[in-house]
Amino acid sequence: MGRTERSSRVNRREFLQTMSMVGCVSLITNPLEAMAEATELVIAERIGKLQMQAGKTPIPGASWFTAEAVGDGLSYHFPPGYFLQAKFLTSDMLVDGNDLLVFGLALQEGEHGGTFRLTFGILPQCSARFRFDLDRVDQRRWMLDREGAFLKPLCWGYPVDLAKVDRLQLTVASKHNESVRWCMTPLSIAPKDLSTITHPVLPKGKLLDEFGQSALRTWPSKAQNANEVNTRIRSQWENVSKQVRPEDLSRWGGWRSKKLIDGQGFFRTHNDGKRWWLVDPDGYAFWSAGADCVTVDQTHAHADGLESALSWIPDPSGEFRDTYMRIVGDDGVESGINYLVANLIRALGADRWRDKWAKMAISEMKSVRFNTVGNWSEWTYAKAAGFPYVRPLDFNAKRSGWIYREFPDVFHPEFETEAAEFAGTLSNTVNDPAFIGYFLMNEPTWGGFSSLLPAAGMLQSTESCFTRGELSRFLRKKYSDDAEFSAHWKMPVTFVQVESGKWQGPFSDESQDDLRDFSTLMTERYFKLLSAACRKADPNHLNLGARYNTVPPPWAVAGMKSFDVFSMNCYAKQVPHNAFEQISRILGIPVMIGEFGFGALDVGLPGTGPAPRLRNQLDRGKAYRAFLEDAVADPLCVGAHWFQLYDQSALGRTDGECYNLGFFDVCNQLYAEMGRAARASHERLYQVADGQTKAFGDAPEYLQLASM
Repeated sequence: MGRTERSSRVNRREFLQTMSMVGCVSLITNPLEAMAEATELVIAERIGKLQMQAGKTPIPGASWFTAEAVGDGLSYHFPPGYFLQAKFLTSDMLVDGNDLLVFGLALQEGEHGGTFRLTFGILPQCSARFRFDLDRVDQRRWMLDREGAFLKPLCWGYPVDLAKVDRLQLTVASKHNESVRWCMTPLSIAPKDLSTITHPVLPKGKLLDEFGQSALRTWPSKAQNANEVNTRIRSQWENVSKQVRPEDLSRWGGWRSKKLIDGQGFFRTHNDGKRWWLVDPDGYAFWSAGADCVTVDQTHAHADGLESALSWIPDPSGEFRDTYMRIVGDDGVESGINYLVANLIRALGADRWRDKWAKMAISEMKSVRFNTVGNWSEWTYAKAAGFPYVRPLDFNAKRSGWIYREFPDVFHPEFETEAAEFAGTLSNTVNDPAFIGYFLMNEPTWGGFSSLLPAAGMLQSTESCFTRGELSRFLRKKYSDDAEFSAHWKMPVTFVQVESGKWQGPFSDESQDDLRDFSTLMTERYFKLLSAACRKADPNHLNLGARYNTVPPPWAVAGMKSFDVFSMNCYAKQVPHNAFEQISRILGIPVMIGEFGFGALDVGLPGTGPAPRLRNQLDRGKAYRAFLEDAVADPLCVGAHWFQLYDQSALGRTDGECYNLGFFDVCNQLYAEMGRAARASHERLYQVADGQTKAFGDAPEYLQLASM
């Protein structure tokens, strides 16, 4: 990568080493006119206790940095508009140690102006190219594409105008250890696209061994050879038929001691006066204890640009061809290598490994006493086995179009037709009694991951759409003319500007009530039409809601009255009981946890997920019991599904998540502590739900959060 003249670099280093770095350092005059490939930004000050260290770095031209606390980092100042001719912001980085490190980037319009934020992770012991397309400050996308060891870039905050941005901060956003260390080349701007890294620096050698395990770390249960892995998997296959449901449970996993209604042939919801339940097809009380991602397809290692980090690469044309998967992203087609599949093929053969795996997976679910195959799973195998399952649905606005992130143009003439097509995918399960119900969507990024209301995001992102026209009509009914409208919003605005055209400037505080009210109408229409279409296509099964990523705001809750169950994902120590009570009171329906999970760093994975980190697998088991039984004891809750059945890859999946969240590792080995804990809770689940037994109270110590 190109650099500015050497004297500038020397001055920067001397400044870092000898000064306290308070204040602003001027930038090189007119650098964009003279740069060859990239122009360095000059550090203005250090934030917190960030230290620069001397010493040789694995990356040429880089410097070492050490941070003690979240928030430590670097600050840069420059004239407004300095980025206008730039295309990318970039630096080559390498994280020392064994654990994931997450950074935060902030671009701000002056001292008190709007701020765009980006978070991203760096895989340890592998060089990564931070390569941020400055067009993304428009907030049209929440998640950007992962590249090599540069992981899960996520956009937060507000859209910013690069003509007004005059400051930048790069800080540690989250970490696992007391002190973290990384090296990086000077943060630079470039006028054109930059290449990705195809041969990363690997200071400690390969990242994955031949089984897909971390090659950098050791732990007691780590597989040592192929014979060990093959023997265990073959034993699991031989024991498939030995797992049966306990006699006190119905064929669906319902509680025979509590029959609530006459069986209706499909799952239902029911309030018995003391609490909400699901009801199984035979009429028995059912509480859904499930695992998400009962599939081998969530365990792949994202290999593009990281091939040199692999100890073994399967032959794509030989017996291991099924280990390869094609991942279609916004920037093209990428490849993933599934080492769990490779381990299954070694043990079970290349021909029928998937069918055997499916039977093994259901058998292992029964052994641990799960009663539901959760979201993102190969549900067709659960259907064949008569094992209760849920399904995700995926709306595609191919004709109506997206107006803010994945929010569609809900007033487009084609939207209702697309809703019917969306619901039509339910036709192959409409008569299946094992099918509990469907989720309309997952964690809408226009909701809990956005600082903008959907109506505001639409105005910022889409110059013309039917929903903007409807917003204009909504406002015309409220205000007599442009003068009254502008006076109420306390900003220069007209109905015509709302209807179409490029939106200029931020929104006033006074505009938020109207934008919030219309956002309610948008979400109501979205949820109501999708729900009605699904009910028409499949009148037999439950609408399980939208799997919101957090407790939704009132403007979003109002649109959820068409659901049978409110679902949310919850990565916390315990369930939010007060929020459950508020939501259930508004909607009159029960609640389900679509995802929860906890991770530790003792089995070779570099990350632990969005929930508080735990010390080891024993504490993971305790955390499982504490969360699950806390949910079971809540009379409004009818289910909780753990995310996920298998660990993610130590190399990271498509977006970069590389977490110890599984009940099983990449070699299909059950974490014994997790298995014992889950089985203990599942076997007393109904007694806790019925109030006969108190919920598990021996919660573990929860360590600091280090999410991505």
